[in-house]
Amino acid sequence: MLHWITHLVNSLSYWGVAILMAVENVVLPIPSELIMPLAGFKTARDQMTLLGVIAAGTAGSVLGALPLYYGGYALGEERLRNWIKRYGKWVLLRPKDLDRASDRFSGNSFLEVTIGQLLPGVRGLISIPAGVARMNVGFFLLANLIGTLVWCTVLAVAGRLLGRNFTKIHKFLGPTGWAILGLLVAGLAYWLIRRKVSSTKARR
Repeated sequence: MLHWITHLVNSLSYWGVAILMAVENVVLPIPSELIMPLAGFKTARDQMTLLGVIAAGTAGSVLGALPLYYGGYALGEERLRNWIKRYGKWVLLRPKDLDRASDRFSGNSFLEVTIGQLLPGVRGLISIPAGVARMNVGFFLLANLIGTLVWCTVLAVAGRLLGRNFTKIHKFLGPTGWAILGLLVAGLAYWLIRRKVSSTKARR
């Protein structure tokens, strides 16, 4: 898989990063934990720019989330679950993938979508329950953008710093990665809460 990802990025540059990150939302075995660090590694060799890589990865991922969002929006949970049971294998989706994402999403929540973009295995799938809940598409895209921007930035910078060892990020985000992501999520949640409180006080 790494060879295929590398070939596409080498051939299409930023477009390759964007396409891979868009597809990653649906085809789960294509991990962003390999795509973005690889692109970050290429910035260390002056073959791409860090800002360009982050922008391409973020844009591709945000746009790639829309098909699942609108699928959930149009079909509803029960019909979508039946579709996944019948045809999900063609896009490597399973009913338990939907269950995992739904467990992370309790309702029409901006924060849950934002945090969902920082969780491996949930990132793209959080779009489905957001669509089922008919979350406002503007808020969905904004929440997706914030979380995805953080995710892509962290992975791209890590890939740049690690150099040829960038592939270790994918393995690292297994056990200990959850702890680091937990800290990132807590920090992001704190920032959002503080911003909301400040905004509320300012309106009084």
